[in-house]
Amino acid sequence: MKIDTLGLEAFVAIAEQGGFQKAAETLFITQTALTRRLQNLEWMLGVKLVERTTRSVALTKIGADFLPQARRLLGELSNALTEIHNTGKAQRGDVVIACVPTVGVQYLPRVIQEYSQRYPDNRIKILDHASSGVADAVLRREAEFGINIGGPPHPELIGIPLLEDRFVLICRDDHPLAKRGSAPWRRIAAYPLIFAGELSGNRPLLDVAMGSRGVALQPHYEVQRSSTAMGLVAEGIAAAVVPSLAVQKGAYPRIKVVRLVDPVVSRSLVLVRRRTAQLSPAAQALFDMIKL
Repeated sequence: MKIDTLGLEAFVAIAEQGGFQKAAETLFITQTALTRRLQNLEWMLGVKLVERTTRSVALTKIGADFLPQARRLLGELSNALTEIHNTGKAQRGDVVIACVPTVGVQYLPRVIQEYSQRYPDNRIKILDHASSGVADAVLRREAEFGINIGGPPHPELIGIPLLEDRFVLICRDDHPLAKRGSAPWRRIAAYPLIFAGELSGNRPLLDVAMGSRGVALQPHYEVQRSSTAMGLVAEGIAAAVVPSLAVQKGAYPRIKVVRLVDPVVSRSLVLVRRRTAQLSPAAQALFDMIKL
C-alpha cells in the first residue's frame, strides 16, 4: 500500500486545527480540495477517520488512535527530505572512484588532500585497477567516475583530457646510465630492462611508439604494475621503463630518473564517467576538483 502524503497532511491539519476551513487555510488549498484528500485517504484505508456534522468536527476512535502515527510518518518524511536536501547542498557523502595505480602515487594525493580539507566528513574509496578494469568499474557503476589511460572512446563513456604523462627510464645510481639526464630509446636497448607486461595499459602505447621508430626492445622482465618495477630497480635487478607519475619521490633514494628521448613517448590520462551518469553531489565536487 502506497503512502498518501496529501491525505495524511489533510487529516493531521483537520485534527490540529479543529475544522476544515482553518485546515484548508493552513495548507493553502480550498475546502473542497481538502475534503477530497481526506476522502481519498479514508477510501484507501477503508475506515472513517473524521466525523463531520453541520456544527462540529471530531475524530473517530480509529482516527484518534491513528493521529500519532500519521504525525510520525509526516515527521519522518520531512526529516528524510531535509537530510537529502542538506546532503546535496553541503556535498556530503561517500565517493567511489577508479584509477590506474600510478595516478595514486603523485597525482591524486594532492587533490584528495584539498578535497578532505573542504569536506572532512566525506569518505573516498579508490579502486586501483588496470586500464580495462577502470573502464569496467565505471560502466558497472562500481565507481562513479575514473581516471584512465586515453584510448579508443567507449560509446557509453565520456573522457575529459587531464594531462600527458611521459615515460622515463629509472635505474639505480650504480647503473651506467644513472648520471645521464636523458637517453635515446635505442641506447637503453643494450641493457637488461623491466617492461610493462601484456596486461598493462601502457604496453600497447610503448609497442606502437617503438614500432614506428623501428626500435626493438627485448625486456628481460615483465611486470603488470610500475610499483613492482620500482622495487626491482631499487634492488639492482635491472632498469625499467615506467610513466613519470609512477616515481614516488624519496621512496627509493638510490633510484635515478633518466628522460627518454628520440622519441618522447607519453600517455594521455583522462577523466571518465558514464555518458548518462548523474554524479552524487560529493562525487561531483571531487570530479570538478580533478578536472581543474
